[in-house]
Amino acid sequence: MLITGKKEFWFVTGSQDLYGEDVLKVVQQDSEAIVKGLNDSGKFSYPLQFKAVVKTADEIKAMMKEANYRDDVAGVITWMHTFSPSKMWIPGLKLLQKPLLHLATQFNREIPWDTIDMDYMNTHQSAHGDREHGFITARLKMNNKVVVGHWQSERVQTEVAEWMASAIGYVESQNIRVARFGDNMRNVAVTEGDKVEAAIQFGWTVDYFGIGDLVADINQVTDEEIAAAYEDLQQAADLEVGDHDPIYFQEHVEEQLKIEIGLRRFLERGNYNAFTTNFEDLHGMKQLPGLAVQRLNAEGYGFAGEGDWKTAALDRLMKVMAENDRTGFMEDYTYHLVEGKEVILGSHMLEVDPTLAANKPKVVVQPLGIGDREDPARFVFDGVAGEAVVVSMLDLGTHYRLLINAVTAVTPDVPAPALPVARVIWEPKPNFYDGVKAWIEAGGGHHTVLSLALTVDQIVDWAKMVNLEYVVIQ
Repeated sequence: MLITGKKEFWFVTGSQDLYGEDVLKVVQQDSEAIVKGLNDSGKFSYPLQFKAVVKTADEIKAMMKEANYRDDVAGVITWMHTFSPSKMWIPGLKLLQKPLLHLATQFNREIPWDTIDMDYMNTHQSAHGDREHGFITARLKMNNKVVVGHWQSERVQTEVAEWMASAIGYVESQNIRVARFGDNMRNVAVTEGDKVEAAIQFGWTVDYFGIGDLVADINQVTDEEIAAAYEDLQQAADLEVGDHDPIYFQEHVEEQLKIEIGLRRFLERGNYNAFTTNFEDLHGMKQLPGLAVQRLNAEGYGFAGEGDWKTAALDRLMKVMAENDRTGFMEDYTYHLVEGKEVILGSHMLEVDPTLAANKPKVVVQPLGIGDREDPARFVFDGVAGEAVVVSMLDLGTHYRLLINAVTAVTPDVPAPALPVARVIWEPKPNFYDGVKAWIEAGGGHHTVLSLALTVDQIVDWAKMVNLEYVVIQ
């Protein structure tokens, strides 16, 4: 499900005609060597293609037009090997609709003091060219990324690779399609939003369906399909029957698998890659989707509860950027306020993403106490630990705002035997009190996406690409 199609990035080197063919040959050779070295570094999830040394406005414009219309091109990286006059970049940069990174590097790491002469100076003018290129991207308000340092530096390679993930998010944002089964939860404000503006600014398609549309697909699922899914589940998780009658337990688990198969069928038919459910709209269903949602999350589908389509789309976006690694829908539930040990317990009624699991999930069947349906099956696990980001999107009426909080996810140090849902625990930065206060004052919602695979800078890079207001708490 996470497959986004073949993607690549273009490497374009800036120069000009005044230097002569000998210098331009060096520029070409150096460019090809850099691209090969970057690809061979093993840091990139997507290939980098050297395209050309561009020397005129027409060449630059043609290059950017082609990048725009190639679906497999996710972004453009420019390098100013020599001095590339910025006015000739104006027509091309004005047309460019893909993410742009300015790599401020040079071919040689050191200045050869013993041999440096004017020929060397004329050939290696990256510092000169970087200033010219930086001016024109600033003048055009390009919101481009700048990475500075030698191209063989591990830090530089990592920064470029992380930007690539943000650029993939920008491109794939245009392909996010959310299916809403039912409307937003009644009387909840933060889950509302302007779908037209989301389509304009982020490229998101958000469609409504009555729950009966989904139930029709669920009712078409065969016993053979359910049996195959049950066998798969037994390999992926520990089935904890507990005090239940084994037949009762299996029937309730199978009902979730039936929902999962029907959901997947519906989403695939409509080419949807994210969805929402709502426990206030379950007509015709025996259970609120729990395990069904979690298993789809593991495949890369975005999700949020209570009809929160903004967070469902954000979840899908961040899963794509993170390659579905330790990233999922989350909700702030309760605080632990012991002095010096303050943390937030994140969870949800059922649908905590198993990509966040630190241990093999177990499947339990427990009462839900909401939704007025059968006891649903769900995965239960403890969340992974490590540095992370928590992200929330708000519609403030006049514009969207993205909140980004750097946090530290921690391993639970006490069991919670009576808690029938998965749990993730984190410490907000810069500290619990200032972090929570800043989040609330900025209007941060209780629905979020948590990722231990993405960084604050990567989320900020994406926000800049779509001209989205953002607040960073760290």
